[in-house]
Amino acid sequence: MEKEQLKCFVVKKLFQHGYIGGRHTDIENLKKGLPGHVKGDVKEAAQELIKEEILIPKPTSYGLHVSLNPRKRQEIDKYLK
Repeated sequence: MEKEQLKCFVVKKLFQHGYIGGRHTDIENLKKGLPGHVKGDVKEAAQELIKEEILIPKPTSYGLHVSLNPRKRQEIDKYLK
């Protein structure tokens, strides 16, 4: 899978499960449902989405959590298509 496809996968997964704004999930959960050889690239794709401010990082005592940034709705819609 190329990086853009992974970004789309991450955004769709978070959107479908309602992880927007205050509701967040562990970054490790983003890997679920993908083949093993792709799982390492998911974290990289998520880090790029954080840099683009599409994902909001929420550091916790037990790991990094992420959610979609509701202020970036137009950019999110581009990934959903």
